[in-house]
Amino acid sequence: MSAPSTPPTLLTAVAEHLNTPAQPSTLVRHHGTQVWLLPHAQAIVRIMAPTHTDAAQRALALTRWLHDHGLPVTEPLVGTLFTEQDQIATVWRYYPQPDERRPTPAELGHLLARLHQIGDPPPALSADLPLFTPLASLTATLERTRTLPPELTADLKARIKDLLGAYDTLTFPLGEGLIHGDAWLGNVLYNNEGTPILGDWDECARGPRELDLANLWQGRRFGRTPAELEAFSQAYGYDLSSWEGMDVLTRIRDLHTLGSYVRAADRGDTAARDQLLHRIATLDETTTSWITR
Repeated sequence: MSAPSTPPTLLTAVAEHLNTPAQPSTLVRHHGTQVWLLPHAQAIVRIMAPTHTDAAQRALALTRWLHDHGLPVTEPLVGTLFTEQDQIATVWRYYPQPDERRPTPAELGHLLARLHQIGDPPPALSADLPLFTPLASLTATLERTRTLPPELTADLKARIKDLLGAYDTLTFPLGEGLIHGDAWLGNVLYNNEGTPILGDWDECARGPRELDLANLWQGRRFGRTPAELEAFSQAYGYDLSSWEGMDVLTRIRDLHTLGSYVRAADRGDTAARDQLLHRIATLDETTTSWITR
């Protein structure tokens, strides 16, 4: 129940536009956004709800600008949105990934350093960038969930309130600017020349740059080692662990990761529900490991 059993009709419309067959197609990922591969067109199709229209248009425009300014990013294959009934889609170049190589924390650190040094986008793009609002998506999800019992929902809302209060007191030494918003190793790919590139720009925003660094540090939940965290810090040029606000940001990231699991559990995904309940039960045990889907 967590993933569609057949390709959506919008995928067929995209395939027709690309003059390519809709089959075979492969569902690569489904975390709210459906990510489909059309192999004959070497295309990745991201299908999502119309509520993501602004974010999708922003991602298309921003990645074009970043690419033109020398940042290695995933590139749109088609520069406009596709729409049909209750879904929208964007189309991106497909980058086959090597079996023998995986993105490293140091590579992510280098990419983020270049992103944060690139400066502000032009006024038309900057005006469209939202101010990063921590945990806004999770807050909205908790209002709609049918999975969690009221006492757990109330506990999570209380945690959100406390963390947002702590966040508002922080001073950010790296300053504010364009941030990726979801910078973790799962969003680093290799292009066809083997160069690391940064993808999935749906959460780009204007905010404190430390937010982009905290995601990798929260990765200790998923096996990131001290050596990897040191390599990341050296590559970026700043050690987040030396800053007093790191614990607040990594705890915010812990809560942020719950959102997709709540939504998947609401769709009937029992494995997601089990992992969700495990994460909630161990939020205060910061060394307890979590797994990803």
